[in-house]
Amino acid sequence: MTLLGGPTTGPTVAEILDSHLHGSGSPTRTARMVLDAIEGRGDDGTWLSTVPRDEVLAAAAELEGRPDARDLPLYGVPFGVKDSIDVAGVPTTLSCPGYAYVPDTTAPVVQRLLDAGALFIGKTNLDQFATGLNGTRTPYTMPRGVYGNEMISGGSSSGSALAVARGDVPFAVATDTAGSGRVPAALNGIIGYKPSRGLISTVGLVPACKSLDCITAMTATVDDMDRVMSVMMGRDDADPWSRDRGPGFDGSTITVGLPPVEELEFFGDDAMREAHLAFRNRLAHLALPSGVEIVDVSLAPFLAAGELLYSGPWVAERLVVFGGFLAERPDEIHPVVRDILRSGEKYTAVDAFAALQRLQELRSEVGRVWEGIDVLVVPTIGRTFTVDEVLAQPIATNTMLGHYTHFGNLLDLTGIAVPQGVTSDGRPHSAMLLGAALTDDTVLQVAAALLDEPRDRSSSAGEVRTSITLPSS
Repeated sequence: MTLLGGPTTGPTVAEILDSHLHGSGSPTRTARMVLDAIEGRGDDGTWLSTVPRDEVLAAAAELEGRPDARDLPLYGVPFGVKDSIDVAGVPTTLSCPGYAYVPDTTAPVVQRLLDAGALFIGKTNLDQFATGLNGTRTPYTMPRGVYGNEMISGGSSSGSALAVARGDVPFAVATDTAGSGRVPAALNGIIGYKPSRGLISTVGLVPACKSLDCITAMTATVDDMDRVMSVMMGRDDADPWSRDRGPGFDGSTITVGLPPVEELEFFGDDAMREAHLAFRNRLAHLALPSGVEIVDVSLAPFLAAGELLYSGPWVAERLVVFGGFLAERPDEIHPVVRDILRSGEKYTAVDAFAALQRLQELRSEVGRVWEGIDVLVVPTIGRTFTVDEVLAQPIATNTMLGHYTHFGNLLDLTGIAVPQGVTSDGRPHSAMLLGAALTDDTVLQVAAALLDEPRDRSSSAGEVRTSITLPSS
């Protein structure tokens, strides 16, 4: 089966800024083009709501009329926000109409983007309650991936991935608890970056599993990701998981860990296996300052941790937020999501402590692995699925989608899904780079090399040398 399609990303953040500052473009013109594109395409499951046209254009005009706005790092750059993150005055639905509410306060991460001059376009679709990796668990229009043939979009951040892959906006805010920001990026041929937990405030996010949740972003280039992250990241004392960014990449040789081929699982997808093995053969030749060293690393402790996520008591953590709604209004919850939530009711405190102790053992084992490598490289997903395949086997297919992502937050890792072309039959192939907590800059450096993007870094501060910082208040 040959699939037709793929991402049709629009201008990058850098290109939009250049147009606004030095070309014929302006925030108003950019906003008008974005809104025209969204309206022209109709409801395809990407956006759950968009800001009224007159309000977006008024915000763009206000930026143009503000004397100091042209110095802002995201001057007039449009973006979308996953509909589990609050924006004041805009309904937060979590893809569940009965749960929806209108917040009075904007999440700090979104406020930072607005303060940096970005233009909020609207809220994007998701698997209900951010529970799923496939994009089919929504009562709204079910999205499809950009590669056609009824392929799933991935989730739970389905709309955020599609908003970028379809060229509506150059970046979108998403979340990642079990792979929700990386899997849909992989299925739509774009970059999905999950920072180390705590680098981006999760205040204003409706939690899925509060101890694991990360706010993430999706872009088409690493340069765009750097620009956006320089704004999104920042300590927030209201977030108990908040912490400062780690050191920058120091230019030394990067040691890449590769699992033995026999440990890789592609669930019968031979074309994906061939694509990934061909990709692995190129790793030793990456254009990095001091080269790359390749070593073998067993995936066993990583996968063992991943199995704890849905076969252990962490599923019960979702009941902290959604347990009351489940008890009072179960019929308003998507059937698959409802069954997953109910499965959390069987766990006891003893189960939780036993799982925490086992996880600590695995974290210790994995910690020793990081003593010998800088980056672990695995497939982002082992195979793709159509919508019909997921609807027929919603749990089994979702588990396969999360095979390489479920362990990330449990083990406190950073990760980025990097598009690497297509399989022999035209489906998306994506590699995932993983690093220990707070090694984000090294992981991003390898990602840039995989995409042949130059990346000028400051080894002391870990900031992009060419980035513009926010003005002091």
